[in-house]
Amino acid sequence: MNIVPSKKKKKPTINDVANLAGVSKKTASRVLNNSPSVSDATREKVTAVMKKLNYVPDPQARGLAFKRSFIVGLVYDNPNVLYISDIQKGVLKACKGTGYELIMHPGDFNSEHLIEEVCDFATRARVDGIILLSPISQIDELAKRLENDQVPYVRISPKKIDIEEKTVISNDKLGAELMTEYLVSIGHRNIGFIKGPECNLSTEQKYQGFCKIMQKYNLPIQADLIIKGENTFESGIQSGNKLLAMKPNPTAIFASNDFMALGVMRAASMLNISIPEQLSIAGFDDSAIATVVWPDLTTIHQSAIQMGQMAANKLLVQLGSNNTNSNEVIEILPELVVRNSTKKAS
Repeated sequence: MNIVPSKKKKKPTINDVANLAGVSKKTASRVLNNSPSVSDATREKVTAVMKKLNYVPDPQARGLAFKRSFIVGLVYDNPNVLYISDIQKGVLKACKGTGYELIMHPGDFNSEHLIEEVCDFATRARVDGIILLSPISQIDELAKRLENDQVPYVRISPKKIDIEEKTVISNDKLGAELMTEYLVSIGHRNIGFIKGPECNLSTEQKYQGFCKIMQKYNLPIQADLIIKGENTFESGIQSGNKLLAMKPNPTAIFASNDFMALGVMRAASMLNISIPEQLSIAGFDDSAIATVVWPDLTTIHQSAIQMGQMAANKLLVQLGSNNTNSNEVIEILPELVVRNSTKKAS
């Protein structure tokens, strides 16, 4: 018996969309690319046809037609995988429906070859634009190189380091101020502070915020209570052990990120120090792990998803694929989140 193979259903093309919507192929393509030159009525009509036909643009054909790859890159160097994941979610949320895809690229902030490596990635992957995360985003020379190579970019940074169209600010200094003010307000005076890696703009901004509030209340900034960490759980344990060996012990420890704060919790637990009865512990980031430990962690909330989405929107504006007013807002304000790892000083 001969079996006749079934004919594969032909995928709808942009021509099919244009014909059914009663517009030109050029107009249908403009709708696909979110061009601001299309009227709302035409956009709604073409979008409805695309949905009816289940139209999905061919990325290769689309790239050839527009001389683009429809790929954006995300370059990072951060041990906090939860933060990177949330940034990625935000970028993908912004890219949804635009036809753009995302490629992740890890970099080494301390590498002397980083600039060449990032530029080589941009060329090799044919990305249309790049989002740079802190601390890599703070390298002005890299931004200038991308500008010269005509690679659009957006920098996510703890403070303003570029023009509005190319910057999203997390305001780490304000976050550290909020947390230090809270700890002081509940009676803590002997406060340990765990910094992040050296030469990191975020580290500098958080430390400045901590010092500003301590000075505001005429509290001494004790050098032996300032410990350098690496934003990792392990460095939190090590830093916690150092601080808890001090005499007298600090009544509160403020770690520059949640992973280090959890490391301090581990160190305190091993020393049979009760949290928060004997020691208050605070973190920074409000990552997913902050609520799955007990006591749950007092921390600073920063919406990494929102930062990623805002950065991607700004990049898409530069690429002509987004006509929103995303350049009007460049800052994500931090928020204090009080949970059970802190209490009034006894």
